Amino acid sequence: MNAIEDNEFRRAWQKVGSYFGEGQRWPKPQLILCVSAHWLTRGWGLTAMDHPATIHDFGGFPPELHAQQYPAPGAPGYAEQIAKLIQQPAPGQSSHAKGEDLFLDRQQWGFDHGTWSVLKPMFPAADIPVIQMSIDYSADMDAHFELGRQLSALRELGVLIVGSGNTVHNLRAMSRTAANTEAFDWNKAFDDWVASCINEGDLRRLMQFQSLGDIAKLAQPSYEHYLPILYVAGAARLDDRVEYFSETYQAKSVAMRSVIWY
Repeated sequence: MNAIEDNEFRRAWQKVGSYFGEGQRWPKPQLILCVSAHWLTRGWGLTAMDHPATIHDFGGFPPELHAQQYPAPGAPGYAEQIAKLIQQPAPGQSSHAKGEDLFLDRQQWGFDHGTWSVLKPMFPAADIPVIQMSIDYSADMDAHFELGRQLSALRELGVLIVGSGNTVHNLRAMSRTAANTEAFDWNKAFDDWVASCINEGDLRRLMQFQSLGDIAKLAQPSYEHYLPILYVAGAARLDDRVEYFSETYQAKSVAMRSVIWY
């Protein structure tokens, strides 16, 4: 609902989107690569169609949300180049050992709500080509981070890398009447731990989130919403600056912290 409601989160995404363009903080991206928590596959893949569909992968929401479209063009040519440039870590080996190329999805997927619900407020004109990358949910944590390290090379080509998930995501524990300043203790503890890893520049420590035990199990019961941060953290550089926005919560059991490396 943050995609269509006028609230602090939508306004924050709109503000970040305004940072891009002629005369702004950063140039307009040539391409957006979005890693969404909602496309889980065996191996890693890229959307590679001219006109990706807008996927409404949810239920029980108002018709207005189901009617949303994000008609940004795809970029099959770029997808083919990226698939050759980036190789997925070989299963069962060191994360630095390379396995198969990323697969190209030319018809089945598209932009799920992890992608369009964030990009639509940021870039409402939908005039920047977008590729969505899937997540291999069976992979080791260091493999996600290693793939992010490879993605870093795309930054030199004017590619904006977006990871769409949540530092804390437990929908079963939601308290819908809670204010955005309220959070369960485990929510705040886990979100604070993520921030400490980033603030200290110890980004590889983000892979060790399960060491937090019960706090991690409550914060990320199935952890697919956590994984996107490993890709963008992997793509970060030692000399990057860091900025946060949306450092609050939703329904006490979701953390909306967002981070920019630049």
